[in-house]
This record gives sequence, structure tokens and C-alpha cells, in this order.
Amino acid sequence: MPGLVKTPPLRITMPQTQTPTRRSEPAATNNKTPSPSPLPKKPPSPSPSTRSSAKKKTPETPTNPDASLDNPDLGPFLLKLARDTIASGEGPTKALDYAIRASKSFEICAADGEPSLDLAMSLHVLAAIYCSLGRFEEAVPVLERAIQVPDVARGADHALAAFSGHMQLGDTFSMLGHVDKSISCYDQGLQIQIQTLGDTDPRVGETCRYLAEANVQAMQFDRAEELCKTTLEIHRAHSEPASLEEAADRRLMALICEAKGDYEAALEHLVLASMAMIANGQDNEVASIDVSIGNMYMSLCRFDEAIFSYQKALTVFKASKGENHPSVASVFVRLADLYHRTGKLRESKSYCENAMRIYSKPVPGTTPEEIAGGLTEVSAIFESVDEPEEALKLLQRAMKLLEEKPGQQSTVAGIEARMGVMYYMTGRYEDARSSFESAVAKLRASGERKSAFFGVVLNQMGLACVQLFKIDEAAELFEEARTILEQECGPCHQDTLGVYSNLAATYDAMGRVGDAIEILEYVLKLREEKLGIANPDFEDEKRRLAELLKEAGKTRDRKAKSLENLIDPNSKRTKKEGNKRWPGLGFRI
Repeated sequence: MPGLVKTPPLRITMPQTQTPTRRSEPAATNNKTPSPSPLPKKPPSPSPSTRSSAKKKTPETPTNPDASLDNPDLGPFLLKLARDTIASGEGPTKALDYAIRASKSFEICAADGEPSLDLAMSLHVLAAIYCSLGRFEEAVPVLERAIQVPDVARGADHALAAFSGHMQLGDTFSMLGHVDKSISCYDQGLQIQIQTLGDTDPRVGETCRYLAEANVQAMQFDRAEELCKTTLEIHRAHSEPASLEEAADRRLMALICEAKGDYEAALEHLVLASMAMIANGQDNEVASIDVSIGNMYMSLCRFDEAIFSYQKALTVFKASKGENHPSVASVFVRLADLYHRTGKLRESKSYCENAMRIYSKPVPGTTPEEIAGGLTEVSAIFESVDEPEEALKLLQRAMKLLEEKPGQQSTVAGIEARMGVMYYMTGRYEDARSSFESAVAKLRASGERKSAFFGVVLNQMGLACVQLFKIDEAAELFEEARTILEQECGPCHQDTLGVYSNLAATYDAMGRVGDAIEILEYVLKLREEKLGIANPDFEDEKRRLAELLKEAGKTRDRKAKSLENLIDPNSKRTKKEGNKRWPGLGFRI
């Protein structure tokens, strides 16, 4: 679910040079420091004669305001004015006019067929101003034009301009929620950097880590792991042992391992990262890692060790940040979850109340993202103790904090999907369908329409449609969910099998008995040949198939099965999980 990765929101600031503020750039392959900008530090102002000349020409061409932009001195002058206007706090609107005119001047004065780095730079500034105004859609074509200007074959300066343009365009797509386009731009920027610097340069390592974080947000964990391994190798080769860079890489790798369910590997990376932070005297960072270590211990059911890690972090956060800091609240939430899992509901409720007290009156400087994340985590605890109404209230508060924030579409979609589940559990099926529909629309727009999570949300929306007797719409949703989950999880995954069952029941309700029989026969074949028949769903599916075959006047053609498949290796579900279906219709949540 989206919202799994807690990284700072992407921000686009006014570039003072062609170097992005959060990542490294390609430069010359020698050891000399590259020039920060192809522009002179003090661009010459138009001479008095030029100004007087311009004044004389103005009356002759009153209908063409851009007639004077062919002055080669005007572009640098206007670009400097744009930067100075932003720096002085006069506001971006006036700076936007200067930047537009500067770009036009550089375009007019550029030699035919010759790439102009001045033009690329002015377009970068213009796009940054659009972004600062929240006009991200208008920044996109500007940056797409900017990356077409440099010629990478002409050397490091052109490579720098092209790299910066791709990365800035990726950031802009990210703010618009277009995750797939964002990652594509980052990939192109990385290839330009590798082409210029080689594949072992430390700056390439920084970009690999940045791209790995983007892939984690998109839940593309295999690609993220590959990039993070590359980053670790580069930093080990160029940094001292137990460096801060290596610690950051290991924390990211731990996050990836956790997402893939490899908690032991995640724990190992976190311990090594903690040792590096201790060696560098980073006490607050050590406390943050202790929280992550506690999470791994809890996932491994090593609860005493988890409590010890959380208490260590809590002590440090209270001493360094204060009793009411959101970091303290986040540890309270983790402890509440732990005590709930161990059946100590009184202690769990107490920690929840402590966390909510902090989130209700946050200290200055607390970001909406921090509060929303905390509220979402507390809502999960209320959900697990069968208090869906309380969970809904917290999710609604979290969504209001994030829905107007750029770059948070995937997180909001995840919250809406959870709200849909809560509405469904309380019998509010129309609200559930609306919430799922909004989540699906956001996930489609953000490029997550091929993720397993998207398939699960489609399945849930289909179930809500069934409850509202919108069978045709439910069938379409189940069919799309089946396609996605087959590709992302495989046919034997529990989520995929659940969609098969729901689709068969839908076809049955639509009178498409033959299609329903075909699906159920395929599912039973999978269970007999690969999964085993001890799963509690097997008998239910077998009975349903027999009823359909009887209705159609057919019998099932069974094949012999081996003894080793009689026991289902995945049958360790609880009784409650085994009953999460609708026996009358054959639908499964």
C-alpha cells in the first residue's frame, strides 16, 4: 500500500546553477571542478547606447513587444533579474515574466543549429518558477524543451545540462503523481551521468540511491534492490568504512528487504547502519534506526527485544526533541501496536492516547505528512480491535491533511482504499464503492495501474459493486484485477485465487455458466497439482463446481494427483481467515 515509504516530499527550488540540489551531476572526467554555469557571474547590462537605441525603435514597432529581445546582452540581464526578484522576496509572478522574456531572448539569439546552454539554463529557471507557483503542468513542456537543447556529445557542460533537465523533469512528474514517467526521466538522467562519469563515480552512486528511493515509492522492489546494491558497492569503494553514506544505503536496503518480507536481512542491514551512525556520533539517527530495528524484531515475533529497541529510541527522542515531538508519538504508536499484538489491550490503548494527544496539538514545524502518517498508523490499531468507525474518523483526518499536497496522490489513494474497506465492513457499500473508485482513479493517474496493490483495490471495488447489484461493472473490475495479479503475483498467489473465485461467482450470477465452470476447473487443477487440497477453500470450490456442472448436465474430468500434493503447504490460515467469504454466492474478500 502506498505510504509504505516515508521519504521527504520532493521540492523544486530556484536553481542557482545547473546542479540539482539533491543529487550529483556529471562533470568533466578530469579532477577540475566544473564551472557552475555557462553564464558569466556578472552578465553585462545593456549599454546606454543600446537602451537609447531601443527607445528609438519602440514607436516604430508598437505591435511587437519582443522586437528588442534580439539583443544578446538582454537574456543574461533578464535571467539575473528573475533570480534577484526571487531572492528579494518580491514574489515569483514578476520573476516569471523576466524568465519568460529571458528564454525568448536566448531562443532568438541562438545561432542556427547550435545548442545554447544559456537557453537550457533559462528554461530550467522558468520551470522552477512555474513549480513554485504550483503550475506543474506548465513546467512540463518547458523542461521537455530544455532537455532537447544540449548535445551530450559536445562535452561535460552539455551533459550537465541534459542530466539536470531530466532529473528536474522527473521531479515535476513526481509532484504530478506520474510515477512511471518520473522514474523514466530519472533513468535517462542516470544513463547520461554514467556515460559522462563512468559507472563507479560516487556521484553516480548518489543518483542510483535517489532512483532506488523512487522505485520503492512505486513498489518496484526488485529494481530498487538492484540500484541500492550498486550504490553500496560504489560507496564502499570510495568512502571510509562505516561511513554516513554507507549507513544511508543500508537503511534503504533494509526498507527494501522489509517490503519483500526478508526481515532477517533487513535486521542485519539496520544493525550495520546503527553501528556506522554510532561511530559518527549521530544519536538521533541511531534512535530512528532503533525504531526500525524494533519493527523488524516485532515482525519476527521477538517482542521483548522490540520493546527494548523502542524504549531506547523513546528515551533519546524525549531528551533531544521534547515530550511532544511527533517522533515521540511515532514510538508510542509502535508500542501500542506491539502491546495489541501481544494481547495487552490496556497498555495498547494508553499508548494510542499518548500519541493522539501529540498529534492533536503538534509542535511548530510538524509537517502534515508526519501527522497524517501517525493518524493512519493509529487507525490501523482501531481497525484491528474491530472499531471501524474510529478508524474511519482518523483516516478522514489524514486524507484532509494530504489531499491538497502535491506529490501525495498515491498516499491519498492508499488511505481512500483503506476507507473503502472500513465502509464495506460497516455495510456502507455505496460509500465503499465511491472511495474505491477515487483510489483507482488516482492510482491509474500515478502510474501504479500495474501494481499488485492496484489489482487488490480493483477486487475490493468489484465486491462493493456486487453488493450494489452492479454485476456487469463488477465483472469488468474482477477481469482487470485477474490480469494484473496473474502478472504481478502469479496464478497460485492467494490474492489471485481470490479474484478467480469472485470472477467465477460473477459469471454464474450473469448466467455465463460455461465461463464460471472453466475458471473453477482451472482453480481446482492448480490446487491439486501445485497447492494441495487441504486448504479449506478447496471443498467449497469443489462443491460449487459440482453444482454448476450438474446444472449444465456435465461431469468433471479428474486427473490423478500425486500424494505429495495432498497436503496444502499454504493451509496455515486461521479459522477467521478461512471464513472470509460469502458461502451463498461464492465471493471472497
